[in-house]
Amino acid sequence: MFRGANAINLDSKGRLAIPTKYRQSILDDCDGQLICTIDSKQSCLLLYPLPEWEEIEIKLLKLSSMIEQESRLQRLLLGNATDSDMDKNGRVLVPPPLRQYAKLDKSIMLVGKLNRFEIWDAATWTAQIDADVATERAGGFELTERLQDFSL
Repeated sequence: MFRGANAINLDSKGRLAIPTKYRQSILDDCDGQLICTIDSKQSCLLLYPLPEWEEIEIKLLKLSSMIEQESRLQRLLLGNATDSDMDKNGRVLVPPPLRQYAKLDKSIMLVGKLNRFEIWDAATWTAQIDADVATERAGGFELTERLQDFSL
C-alpha cells in the first residue's frame, strides 16, 4: 500500500525517482512494471503497478463502447496509458504528453493512494490540498453512505 506525499524533482529527461521505501515492494510485486495514465477528473497522473492496472483494464473491458460516458472513460484512460518501467536506479520516465497534461515541470509531488500513486505539479498539489481542506472545514460536501459510516 502506498501512502504519503513525497516532494520529488523531475530530471532533465522527464524521469522521477521512486522513493527508496517503495522500490523493493514495486520490484517484488511487478518486477518494476508500472503503467502511467491521466486522471480524467483532475490535472494529475496516475501511476499503477502492473497487477493493479490489469484489474482496472478488466473493469474497463466490462464498460460499453456504445454508451458515450463509458466509451469516453475507456478512451481517456486506455488511450493515455503508457508502460513506465522502473530502471535499476528506481527512476520512471513520464512521457512528454502526460507531463504536458498534468503541467509537470521540475517540482512534483508523488502521492500514495493505497494501490497507486498520483503525480502532481507541486504548486497544483498545494492548491488542491488547500481547496480540499477549505471545503471540508466549510462543510461544503455531501456525505455518501460510505462516508457516513467512516470514522477516524
